[in-house]
Amino acid sequence: MVEISLRPARLDDIPALERLIARSARLLSAADYSEAQVEGALRGAFGVDRQLLADATYFVCERAGELLACGGWSFRATLFGGDARPGRDDSRLDPASEPARIRAFFVAPEFARCGLGSRLLMHCETEAQARGFRRCALMSTLPGVRLYRRHGYVAAEPIEYPLAAGLTIRFVPMEKNLPTPAAPAAHAAPIHGRL
Repeated sequence: MVEISLRPARLDDIPALERLIARSARLLSAADYSEAQVEGALRGAFGVDRQLLADATYFVCERAGELLACGGWSFRATLFGGDARPGRDDSRLDPASEPARIRAFFVAPEFARCGLGSRLLMHCETEAQARGFRRCALMSTLPGVRLYRRHGYVAAEPIEYPLAAGLTIRFVPMEKNLPTPAAPAAHAAPIHGRL
């Protein structure tokens, strides 16, 4: 059996990422969104963000060269969306006062609910925490809410994000406090002499 590995996404992964994102969105969102909503979202709200790849904060789960899942985190202000989404903000966040962004999680439909999303999410949270972030925030799709809620994310009021042709799509802002890193254990001073 070939092991599933987790690695940073590369620029040469972009065509495969685009295919994975489209398949995941079309098949796994069908119970929550109309076909028109999904197609509209694939033109900006869903998609590859090259800034994440450049920052080395976007990851893939891969088996024998096939991408099975993708997702990342960011220390920049943009909360969601691919390269084509307008209104992007690549300014850096302050880890002491602002949450890291959890970004663009998609899983191949045949690998849904196999733990790949959870694996990616825990990896991203660990990396964000190592960079000093105390919270994570994200903009979830309706099917994604189930994953994030299981991992302790709390939902705010849903928003209706505008798409082309007068359509909107419902997303759910969510946030989570990261656990405080454990302090290094104090080492007992050696005892010298004889009792």
